[in-house]
Amino acid sequence: MRLYMIIIGMAFVTYLPRLLPVFIVDHIKLPKRINLWLKMIPFAALGALIFPGVLSVEEGVPLVGFIGAVVATIAAYFKLHIFYVIFSSILSVMIVKFIFIN
Repeated sequence: MRLYMIIIGMAFVTYLPRLLPVFIVDHIKLPKRINLWLKMIPFAALGALIFPGVLSVEEGVPLVGFIGAVVATIAAYFKLHIFYVIFSSILSVMIVKFIFIN
């Protein structure tokens, strides 16, 4: 029984800080700069998650991942659908690996 109480207590303690901002943020009026900064956080986190993968696509040949990232960036610049951005990046990596690695 004590183990269950510890688990319930830990769940409450970790869930509460995630739940409170949902109710509090709607009632707070933030300056435009802070709102813009908060909207950019997901993109920054996504970049931090993707960049290490770009460098480790092929062991010892980080240029392959870099080419895929450049192709994806160009496709995204032209505002293509996310499916085409991902597909073009994967296809470019496959082509570069087929031509230069094999």
